Amino acid sequence: MQRKDRLDALGVAGLVGFSLLLGVNQVVIKVVNAGLQPVFFAGLRSLGAILCVWLFMRLRGQRLNLSRDTWGAGMLMGAVFSIEFLFLFLALDLTTVTRTTVIFYSMPVWLAGASHFVLPGERISGQKAVGLACAFAGVSWAIIDQSAGTKDPSLAGDLCALGAAFGWALLVLLSRVTSMSRVSPDMQVFWQVLVSAPILLLAAPLFGPLVRDLQPLHIWLLAFQIVVIVTFGFVFFFVLLAIYPSSSVASFSFLTPVFGVFMGWAVLGEEVGPSIIGALVLVALGIMLINVRLRRPASG
Repeated sequence: MQRKDRLDALGVAGLVGFSLLLGVNQVVIKVVNAGLQPVFFAGLRSLGAILCVWLFMRLRGQRLNLSRDTWGAGMLMGAVFSIEFLFLFLALDLTTVTRTTVIFYSMPVWLAGASHFVLPGERISGQKAVGLACAFAGVSWAIIDQSAGTKDPSLAGDLCALGAAFGWALLVLLSRVTSMSRVSPDMQVFWQVLVSAPILLLAAPLFGPLVRDLQPLHIWLLAFQIVVIVTFGFVFFFVLLAIYPSSSVASFSFLTPVFGVFMGWAVLGEEVGPSIIGALVLVALGIMLINVRLRRPASG
């Protein structure tokens, strides 16, 4: 894949579509959590995705690349993937889609901070520093105001969402700085689901009964998670990372909390009060400032 130093129209269209898909995904997880215990649900999703990603690769004429020089990085990415989604699925079980979305999609803030020290050419400028401050203020506001967007506030749920955001940022960095950067995006996803499936399934009994009030809708939505979100959605995300700068790809996640909050309100009837809107605006503004390049006037 030819790497580009900035987003083009095709990349923008792909990122908008992916952000919308992730906004819908938060609602899907919340609904399925009513039928399956969250960690068990996450493990089943990874287990099903192993077969789907493998079939997807075979259909494209690709072979599994399990060479020894990628084992360490693959195992590490799979472990981080497990932690990220354990936290995310628990967050959506403990608190609302609106609160989880605002906090979880602060990921570019933590990615930008880490990239300053790890990735060449992605230093924090004055504009980025202002963006980091805005987004950090938004996340802090959402966590501190436990009355925002829910009648049953959960500090544990908010902290789980924040932990998931840290995990996602670390996963993006690992895809760039380890030997995983030399393998295809679908192979990266294969490693993540291959390693995370046993970790999550073994951990699931620690979080209570595995099955709740399971209905046919929950099974269909689990299949949607496996096929659409993990197999195609995550592979597409890592394709974008392989082509465009990681900070530029992450920047479009400011749309996802907007979509996610809207879906939580429109589909689940969640309360969206002034505090949630204010936190959302600060996070979205911060992410934009971190990633948007301001044009400088041409010298005369």
